[in-house]
Amino acid sequence: MTEPVSTYPIILCGGSGTRLWPLSRKASPKQFSRLLGDDSLFQTTTLRVADQDFKRPLIVTGEEFRFTITEQLTAVDVIPEAVLIEPAARNTAPAVLAAALWLDKHDPEALMLVMPSDHQITDVPAFHAAVEGAKPRALDGDIITFGVLPTYAETGYGYLEAVPGAEGGSGPQALRQFVEKPDAETASQMLEAGNYLWNAGIFLFSVQAILKAFAEHAPALSAAVSSSIVRAHPDLGFTRLDLEAWLGVESISIDYAIMEKIDNLAVMPLSAGWSDLGGWASVWDEGAHDTLGNVCSSDVTAIDCSGTLLRAEGEGLHLVGIGLRDMIAVAMPDAVLVAPKSESQRVGEAVTLLRSKGIKQATMSKRDLRPWGWYETIASGDRFQVKRIMVKPGASLSLQSHTHRAEHWIVVAGTAQVTIGEEVSLITENESIYVPLGAKHRLENTGKLPVLLIEVQTGAYLGEDDIIRYADVYARS
Repeated sequence: MTEPVSTYPIILCGGSGTRLWPLSRKASPKQFSRLLGDDSLFQTTTLRVADQDFKRPLIVTGEEFRFTITEQLTAVDVIPEAVLIEPAARNTAPAVLAAALWLDKHDPEALMLVMPSDHQITDVPAFHAAVEGAKPRALDGDIITFGVLPTYAETGYGYLEAVPGAEGGSGPQALRQFVEKPDAETASQMLEAGNYLWNAGIFLFSVQAILKAFAEHAPALSAAVSSSIVRAHPDLGFTRLDLEAWLGVESISIDYAIMEKIDNLAVMPLSAGWSDLGGWASVWDEGAHDTLGNVCSSDVTAIDCSGTLLRAEGEGLHLVGIGLRDMIAVAMPDAVLVAPKSESQRVGEAVTLLRSKGIKQATMSKRDLRPWGWYETIASGDRFQVKRIMVKPGASLSLQSHTHRAEHWIVVAGTAQVTIGEEVSLITENESIYVPLGAKHRLENTGKLPVLLIEVQTGAYLGEDDIIRYADVYARS
């Protein structure tokens, strides 16, 4: 009896999600946020394919997210097949190709189910049924893209035009063309035509079919990514693609590089409660509405509001809305967004403007996530800075020194093991220790509870680049 072909979920996890600013930023993108429940969008994506019909997921991500991915996967008891680290963002085509080349070495006859990490699908059984329905064509060598049956004239999505008359079938259908995001009038016409589908950015194909497509239509990309895979090396449980080869890789989407050029592409209709959550209006659509159509987080008071999204993110923060109609209001400790729901697609435009003005909130969050925990600045001024720091159980900061600053640590919860020079001390709640300028030092949490501390920095320069690392369990240079 022939063994069934393996299907590997390929989860692309490198985007920045600027249209959900200020919650989603380059340093903490939306896929790791808990937008619609207790799990992040990334965790929900992995759980969607965590059953016997799928192999363990293969994750493709960037350097800055690798430890966040490990932590979030551990929290939902998902073990990845591998985590490929891109040395730099290069869009979706190189990421998909890297995954295909990796599988070509480990399971060359497999199928690949490529998915973004930040979408919402509410009807998981219907999604699984669509994947099963597409498998026969994928096993025959076709490349399948999934198209969502539209429910309204959306202008924020790209579309797939199926061949007229083919929409009655239950399996993959012939695809005429990709259509860019339309204006409102064109979107209405396409909805009425009945043979246009939203482009979900989800694909199913065999390893060999996609490698053949890249070899024929993007040979230079194939050569560069292949070199990066051949020279890849293991690093703390990750697979790090070769930097030098990767820097020569073109940044291009899978649609432009491959999908719009091939003749063995079909579209599988998908009706499974899909949303790309590409803007705050989409989050409002998918949220839990009250009787007046408001979607509110816990730290919110809505007075005489309707059709409005009110969201507060941050300790000690409370948002009040009065008399709002069809509005978006998102408050975070360091930034606030207020906009009509109809204008929420322009948030990306606002982020671009903030970047041009050098405003750090455009990309950075108040809380800076690190592999060992996090820190946030709570006060700063001339020659001083005060931070609140959390170190996870079992985690350790690097052995380091500073050229321009001294530090004073006050432990407020837990017990920290502190090394300064050759001396090792245990510092517990309500105790403090001084780290002189230039001294080699390290803080470790050897206990089972988080360590919380206040760090007071003093000196002529307090930038994060004033660190000389001598040893680091996270292999940071």
